[in-house]
Amino acid sequence: MITGIKQTATVGKNGKIELPTTKIPEGTIVEVIVLVDKVEVVEDETTYLLKSKANKEHLLKAIENVEKGNLIDVDLDEYEKSSI
Repeated sequence: MITGIKQTATVGKNGKIELPTTKIPEGTIVEVIVLVDKVEVVEDETTYLLKSKANKEHLLKAIENVEKGNLIDVDLDEYEKSSI
């Protein structure tokens, strides 16, 4: 006889899934099917910004400027005073 149990679980650290209180005796062989409700793809900011050709060129130019030491120092206190 096949018995079905439906529970909702959250995937934990390292992909571990725990099903509390299933009332299945220890040692029972089971078949597990995982149905994912919704997968949210998290994209880091750099990957997102590099998708656009214009953004990619701007970011690569900024990296080049930093590597060359071509930087502008701004004293934020002085800037704030001058903009009041």
